[in-house]
Amino acid sequence: MSTVDASSDAVAAERPALLGVAYRMLGSFAEAEDAVQLGYERWLRLPEAERAGIRSPGAWLTRVVGRICLDELGSARARREAYVGEWLPEPLPDAPGAFGGGRFSAAPPADPAEHAELAEEVSTAMLLVLETLTPAERVAFVLHEAFGLPFAEIAEVLGRSPGACRQLASSARARVRAGRAGAASAEQHAAVVHAFLAAAATGELDALVRLLDPDARLVADGGGLVSAARRPVLGAEHVARYVLGIIEKRGAGLSISLRDSASGYVAVFAQDGVVDTVVSVEVREGRLSELWLVRNPEKLARWQEGAA
Repeated sequence: MSTVDASSDAVAAERPALLGVAYRMLGSFAEAEDAVQLGYERWLRLPEAERAGIRSPGAWLTRVVGRICLDELGSARARREAYVGEWLPEPLPDAPGAFGGGRFSAAPPADPAEHAELAEEVSTAMLLVLETLTPAERVAFVLHEAFGLPFAEIAEVLGRSPGACRQLASSARARVRAGRAGAASAEQHAAVVHAFLAAAATGELDALVRLLDPDARLVADGGGLVSAARRPVLGAEHVARYVLGIIEKRGAGLSISLRDSASGYVAVFAQDGVVDTVVSVEVREGRLSELWLVRNPEKLARWQEGAA
């Protein structure tokens, strides 16, 4: 879509936060950009007098983008059922905090640490937990927990009562807490990812297996466009062999680097300077429990800058 002139600097400045809303809901930056663009187009189609009477353009745009995403989530799930192989969210190269939350909260959260977890995290692990929610739960959770939109306004998005929206957000919050329970701290995550990359560089199977949970699981997303496992790889030894096999098949043009991202430290594989794989991981109890390999080139465009 072409870029829309949002008419004022203040309205245009809402774009990063709106992208944060849409990306959390859709798991795709490209789809998020389309949703935000459509929201701006609806803003510009309003009569000038009606736009002038809107006290908070940011809140209005957030509600509209939320509704667009709600509509999109139904068709997105249908597309993912027809997706070739395993589907994973689009990983973002931006460091945590790229999409701030809590913009409409009237008071600070009772538990700042919990709020940071719920509002700021846009990791692959978090997005996969959000995928387990119903579309209505996901919208209610993102709009209220991450962006502080009141339930009365969320009710306008979902077409339900404020009380029903409160219940949706509560059930979603419980599932998110359960899904993220036991996740490693940023420091632990970084240490294990560094060790993983060092072990992979040695090519020693045993060294890599020791870093993996016995029930480790690897999911690869090639989107049918490049070679990738069509089903999850299960078990520490099988996962280790799969990772080492990827490395062994590459020539001298392969480079592997660590980059800080929205998922914490990730391993980035580049062939002759072109990023073709981003490996995000989940660390629990000091070991790698989940590995997510995004190889679909349509999801890696934002990683190419500075890849060489």
